[in-house]
Amino acid sequence: MKYEVRLTTKAESDLLVFEQSIQKRITRKLQFFAISKNPLNYAKKLKRSHLGTYRFRIGDYRAIFDIDKKGNINILLILRIKHRREVYDK
Repeated sequence: MKYEVRLTTKAESDLLVFEQSIQKRITRKLQFFAISKNPLNYAKKLKRSHLGTYRFRIGDYRAIFDIDKKGNINILLILRIKHRREVYDK
């Protein structure tokens, strides 16, 4: 099953800050997760839910995302994309 990846406007602006090679790397990895049978196999559940529910690790970068209340993951809603040392700060 192919999942749809949607970025919030904040995540889009996060992505545009990076140089183009990093943007391509992150975009390719998100597409890889989207075509995976179960993207949550590559995700880690976050303890502080104010950030989002899960995160994908993409090298030194993290993509924070949510799934719907029922646990369905038809759409991967990417909330933020930041470097690992910045993503967990408030």
